[in-house]
Amino acid sequence: MAAILTTAVAPAVWGTTYYAVTAFLPQGYPLTVAMLRALPAGLLLLALVRTLPAGIWWARIFVLGALNFSIFFALLFVSAYRLPGGVAATLGAVQPLIVIALARLVLGRPVRPLAVLAGIGGVAGIALVVLTPQAALDPVGIAAGLAGIVSLACGTVLSRRWQPPVSSLTFAAWQLTAGGLLLVPAALLLEPALPIPTAANLVGFAWISLIGGALTYILWFRGLARIEPSAVASLGLLSPLVATWVGWLLLDQSLTPLQLGGFVVAIISLWLSQRAATAR
Repeated sequence: MAAILTTAVAPAVWGTTYYAVTAFLPQGYPLTVAMLRALPAGLLLLALVRTLPAGIWWARIFVLGALNFSIFFALLFVSAYRLPGGVAATLGAVQPLIVIALARLVLGRPVRPLAVLAGIGGVAGIALVVLTPQAALDPVGIAAGLAGIVSLACGTVLSRRWQPPVSSLTFAAWQLTAGGLLLVPAALLLEPALPIPTAANLVGFAWISLIGGALTYILWFRGLARIEPSAVASLGLLSPLVATWVGWLLLDQSLTPLQLGGFVVAIISLWLSQRAATAR
């Protein structure tokens, strides 16, 4: 239970990312923002652990860094810029179902009907919470969102399969650094130079990189080493729930009875996912 609670802190904090990006960061720089979320956090952690990969781990770390950070972060911000938050969040809720399928193929984990039911319930609950009749369905945004979720799901399963003999702090440092480095040329070649940051920009970058990057991914990879991948993925439902709560608290957004019902469905689905992961 302690491992689940500490791991849950990560997606809960990630739920504040949408507010941080829209309220504090310059708009229109998805690759640059993705790079600045990953690389400073990775370099900071790398300076603390002072340990580099060896042998085959160089290749594995760059594969994991690409899946968990380079590809996922870049497509996440593309999706966030092109889609309403509700549509993007609903796409993200599909991740537990993808992880269940990949865990069966890659790790040989059994497919538990309760976990599948919980995954479907999670999608339904999040849809009730965040979708509105006015939600615009931009094809590029949807494609980016789905591709990003598939990338993260692959990274989640492979992070469980490839467990290096190092701490979760070191594992996070390696992946964040590799993912950030892979984004540098893309950001430099495909986007204009970032304007001189304001004080608000610096606060936003510090939050998404140091708190939403360095701290949370230590907890996330620690959880991946101890908890079933499908159970870890289901904790991602907390992100859109927290994002909605932050919008209600800080942006004066209202919550309808239907949304409150969606909260209940999503929380029940999350609980069922944890039960399914521990069932024998």
